[in-house]
Amino acid sequence: MTTDIPTMRRSGWSLLRRRETPLDLPTRIAVALVVLVLGLLIVLPLINILSSAASADGLKVFASMFTSGVNLQIVQNTVVLGVLVGVIGTAIGFLFAYVQVRLDFRGKKLLHLLALLPIVSPPFAVATAVITLFGRSGIVSHELLGLSPTLYGLPGLTIVLSLSFFPAAYMNMLGLLRSLDPSLDEAAASIGASKWRIFRTVTLPMLVPGFASSFLLLFVEAIADLANPLVIGGDFTVLSSRAYIAITGEYNVGAGAAYSIVLLLPALAVFLVQRYWAGRKNVVSVTGKPAGRPDTVTFLPARILLLTGVGLIALLIVTIYATVVLGGFVKILGINNAFDLSHYRYVLSGIGSDAMITTTTLALIATPIAGVLGLVVAWLIVRKLRSGQGALDFLGMLGLAVPGTVLGIGYALTFNSPLGFGNVALLPALAGGGAVFGGAVAIVMVYVIRSSPSGQRAGVASLQQIDMAIDEASASLGASGMTTFRKVTLPLIRPALLAGLTYAFARSMTTLSPIIFITTPQTKIMTSQILSEVDAGRFGNAFAYCTILIVIVMSVIGLLNLFVRDSSVPRGAAGLSSSTTLE
Repeated sequence: MTTDIPTMRRSGWSLLRRRETPLDLPTRIAVALVVLVLGLLIVLPLINILSSAASADGLKVFASMFTSGVNLQIVQNTVVLGVLVGVIGTAIGFLFAYVQVRLDFRGKKLLHLLALLPIVSPPFAVATAVITLFGRSGIVSHELLGLSPTLYGLPGLTIVLSLSFFPAAYMNMLGLLRSLDPSLDEAAASIGASKWRIFRTVTLPMLVPGFASSFLLLFVEAIADLANPLVIGGDFTVLSSRAYIAITGEYNVGAGAAYSIVLLLPALAVFLVQRYWAGRKNVVSVTGKPAGRPDTVTFLPARILLLTGVGLIALLIVTIYATVVLGGFVKILGINNAFDLSHYRYVLSGIGSDAMITTTTLALIATPIAGVLGLVVAWLIVRKLRSGQGALDFLGMLGLAVPGTVLGIGYALTFNSPLGFGNVALLPALAGGGAVFGGAVAIVMVYVIRSSPSGQRAGVASLQQIDMAIDEASASLGASGMTTFRKVTLPLIRPALLAGLTYAFARSMTTLSPIIFITTPQTKIMTSQILSEVDAGRFGNAFAYCTILIVIVMSVIGLLNLFVRDSSVPRGAAGLSSSTTLE
């Protein structure tokens, strides 16, 4: 363990000086603008959901949550699904991360890319491909094995959601495993401990916060997901799909808001617990950097077991995405495999073309706004605010903590009509068919608030590594807070900006749960169009949509890397920021 006393003293003096220095006017204006923007984007929709849930219909739902067998079953379904996906997804993520760090073999980079592929694909691409491959009339299950399994319901949802969300656990565990000090293993080995005993008594206990953090993150993602329950849920109803049915099928807004509140409570609770674990992990991580290369697994049976497990899952991922790509080039995959371009002609013309252009345009508009908003919030938290940092941090992260279904219902309730006081309208309707720009403004707002937390976390992590003395030197030369941020801080945290922009664009292009409540006939979104094609049984069109969406996301991410990357910044720094974002 190394203790940098001069650095600690400098940090302490910097913190003390920050507390004594009053905020300048530009910084105060920045704080006011950030609070105003976050209040409009996330707080106001939540207040409207609470207000709607307090109506007679909403209170009736709350009362029935403890007396109605149907509602109790829905809550049980939601919790069971969250637990299963949390456990299985975390296990898969750990397996991939452990093999990546502790085994030497060819193809590590390819395995890493395969593990990240679900991040840049639409939420139900995996579900559609799994139905085609392993459903009742699936290519593998029925044509090759002669079986007719039923995937609709809990089994299918567990498989699909675990494969879709395990990359988050993978990145989390990968960062933790790489940061473990190899000297701990060496010390245990020097006193005669076997490799298995070292793994069981040294490595695993150090990873407990990572396991807990990954499980909680995947639990929230699973219970909040709406797209997959609609595609492969069958009669297995969860809270998110029940809220959707209440709004769109029963036209009962109060009941939908009440189900959303029931969904919001465990998500927020888990988010707070996850922040607690993350805080504990950060405290432990200051003990020092790794002193050498981690000890690799050389025991042949263990290598065969680990590589076989990872290889089978990687093969499943390759098969699923190969199905997505091939499915767009044949008439009906598995039934009529004749080469056919009609799916792409449909997607690239008419409605499909409109959805593609509109989605990409709105995501490109939202991406820089989300990236800058996240970094400004991080700068205020780490550098400027003397009090209230925790409150602003929590407010900024609400966009990630609040389930997409809840956010979408909140936007529909808030922005479908003009905002104002009394008879004075301050804002026109931003969502719905009669809104300005066909509801596109509300969609951009959703993209921004769902994406900015990733840039915020990456910015906080980067700023905490930059000495406050740099800011103080700028201030001593007469630069204002905003000038220091623009000319000094921003260039230093460029990798964090790149990570925030990358994640913001990918998330904007692939999000569905909040968008489905506010999309309009004038503003067509690709994910919503894909869901319509899947509902209609036109899987070929859905596969073509998914393939084009993945190509667009990967192309724009590549361009972002070209334009934003700073050659003076080590590659490892950017990678660290990316990892932090995905955590």
